[in-house]
Amino acid sequence: MPARLAVSNQKGGVGKTTVAINVAGALNARGRDVLFVDLDPQGNASEGLGLREAYDAAPPSLFDVLTDAESRGAIADLVHEHPAMDVIPSNIDMTAAEPELTLSRRGGEQLALALDHVEDDYDYVIVDCPPHLGYLTDNALHATGNVLIPALAESTSKRALELLFDHVEALELDYDITVRERGLVANRVETTNEAREMMAWFEDAFPDIPVWEVRKRVALQRAFSDGVSLFEYEEPVDMAEEFLAIAADLDEQFGFGSAAATTASGVEASR
Repeated sequence: MPARLAVSNQKGGVGKTTVAINVAGALNARGRDVLFVDLDPQGNASEGLGLREAYDAAPPSLFDVLTDAESRGAIADLVHEHPAMDVIPSNIDMTAAEPELTLSRRGGEQLALALDHVEDDYDYVIVDCPPHLGYLTDNALHATGNVLIPALAESTSKRALELLFDHVEALELDYDITVRERGLVANRVETTNEAREMMAWFEDAFPDIPVWEVRKRVALQRAFSDGVSLFEYEEPVDMAEEFLAIAADLDEQFGFGSAAATTASGVEASR
């Protein structure tokens, strides 16, 4: 079984997709085979991985896989190759997925059932969630049992995290499962008093999980626009080291051994 990880925060604008793509890229840089699933109907990750055309492709799509039991096996045909990972892109039809899953008898379990058809060749499955709580996010959390939380270093994150944890608790009770928090990524951190105060709050509020700091860098958006993670981007970026640290910690949490990892400068280092 590969390690499965959902990247989720119901608050929009936290750079969730950028975090998901670069964590996946860092895991690949450490020698891991990664399957990336874009579960967001907006398809931001699909675009950020250079798969804009796949988002507009005709059926079957991820929508069909999630809403039609007979189409689950078609998920293998949706996999696209990318320099750093394999990708199952979102699709414009996913905008209709929430009401369809609401009516489904096992609406929160469809992604877990579909992944059984494709995951054997991977070390990690990374699922990028929508920026809201609903059946698609339920599918990601149920399928993975693990969550990585991107958040902004600002006071509005407190309420968003509270809502996420309340939702996870309800999901655990409904499905009799456990969802583990694997870390919090403070994203787009700037040099302000509020950011410093929030970083201290994160550390105090989450003493049992890693808290990482990804500082605001224009290159993160440029790499996204180029359809790659920082690890395929043409220029070195210092924040690549932080994403490698996240990947190294995840490897340790999920029981992977050490691997040759590419640093931001392109030099291999044993971690």
